[in-house]
Amino acid sequence: MNDVREVTYRPLRERSLWFVVGLGAAGAILAALRMAYRGRLVDVWAGTGLLVALVSIVCLPVVTARVSADANGLYCRTLLRRRSVPWRDVADLRVYLQHGRNQEIRRVDALLRDGRKWRLPLPVSASHDDRADFDTKLAALRALHRRHGSPESDRVPVISYRTAGRGSAVWLGLCVLLLAGAGVTAWFVPIARSESQAWRSATPCTAATPAAERGECLTTLQAVITRTEVGSGSQRSWLHFADSRPLERLAVSREGAQAFRPGDSVELTVWRREVREVAGAGHVWRKHIPGSGDLAVVAAACALAAGYPGSRVLLRLRGRRLPDDEVLPSALPFAAALVGTGLWLLPLCYLHPMAPASSPVTIAWVGAGSLATLGLLSWAWRATRIRTPGETGASEGSAGTAERRNGEDLFLSARFLDDTDYNPHGFGTHIVLGGEPPAVTPHSGPGRFAAKRIPVERLSVTTVRRVRGDDGDTVPRSWHVAELDDAGTPVRLAAAPADLAQIIRELGPARASADTVVHEP
Repeated sequence: MNDVREVTYRPLRERSLWFVVGLGAAGAILAALRMAYRGRLVDVWAGTGLLVALVSIVCLPVVTARVSADANGLYCRTLLRRRSVPWRDVADLRVYLQHGRNQEIRRVDALLRDGRKWRLPLPVSASHDDRADFDTKLAALRALHRRHGSPESDRVPVISYRTAGRGSAVWLGLCVLLLAGAGVTAWFVPIARSESQAWRSATPCTAATPAAERGECLTTLQAVITRTEVGSGSQRSWLHFADSRPLERLAVSREGAQAFRPGDSVELTVWRREVREVAGAGHVWRKHIPGSGDLAVVAAACALAAGYPGSRVLLRLRGRRLPDDEVLPSALPFAAALVGTGLWLLPLCYLHPMAPASSPVTIAWVGAGSLATLGLLSWAWRATRIRTPGETGASEGSAGTAERRNGEDLFLSARFLDDTDYNPHGFGTHIVLGGEPPAVTPHSGPGRFAAKRIPVERLSVTTVRRVRGDDGDTVPRSWHVAELDDAGTPVRLAAAPADLAQIIRELGPARASADTVVHEP
């Protein structure tokens, strides 16, 4: 790709897209003529034409997109905008990875010198079939950048949902939305408590009750059910009354509609101008009034749920000094802390929604729960710390070393990320160490069935680093990656930090032993 001088990229299946656009234009004309001829706003033919026109409008920005590059810089043309950037203003070209449904969508991000990011409309890879074509086009762009600019990296950074360079605006917005929902729900807690108390203390209306106060007392009305509608799924269920008296129909629960039969004489209890109760000969339906405890639980649950996107934002703030393509730790420890908090907070909110610290029992409850939450959050903070290569404790590898000294095989969860003769098609999931040479196995033991010997005499460790976006989503976030040189071919080995350090220590003596055997006269 070093001889590339100019490239131009157009959308795939351009002719098919232009055909859809033309069909949409014809559909729009058909809809206009149909509405003008029939004098109606929309009919079947006009609706079909409008639908095709809408599809063509969606395709039009895609089919008109163009991306080109030459010695001067990058050029992009879309339906509504043209933009160009010289190579001197481009810091790097990266892969932006989006996860769709059963697919990975790859696009090109141009990182500018001022820190802004420009996502190019082309090239795009939406399936495994066009991945090779996407890689070829990206390599051509990077070749032009290397020749006429000064890229920051000599490899292709991959930005995914796990890496530090992914934006956190969506998580921040979700956190704010959930907190707002928790606040609004909490605002209704005293209102629900007041209404619930008023309903329980309401008395039947009498002839002496003033008309202005009849809404606060209970009024009973007689009615006859003519038919019932039992809704299916999320549909509502209804009771219909004879002569539409006192009302035409009433929405009830599914069980309530099944309990009543046409012809049943029922008594309706009205409170605050709403039917709150329907009583028949064998069944009574009451309208559910959310209690203050229910709303307090919903408010607390929303606040706890907001903690997860908040923890994602926090992790990105902690990793703001990392390279954009390095993988951040998982937020699951914070999720576990939130679940543990919910185990004591939600029952407290349900039982004591208005005064959670009104008695010695609840004070002790809140105190013990707060200490537990503090401990869980401290554990989550330590568990999600960013560990650099070599930061492993002596105790983490002590057990494996003891087994190795006893001469037993030690199976460590590790895998090579590249296809090699000793790891064809990535079949290996573990590395076995022991009296025999290290080997790759597709199982965790016991025994070396299907094991393939690692040619340690060819391997040398280049560097050990944290997981990056181009290592794939199957590598756990907490693992480290050792970059090895396999007789001139780069090979990546991923494992937990302590396990990786032990494997590297074992490869050294094995390589020395192999060299001794090879050079033995």
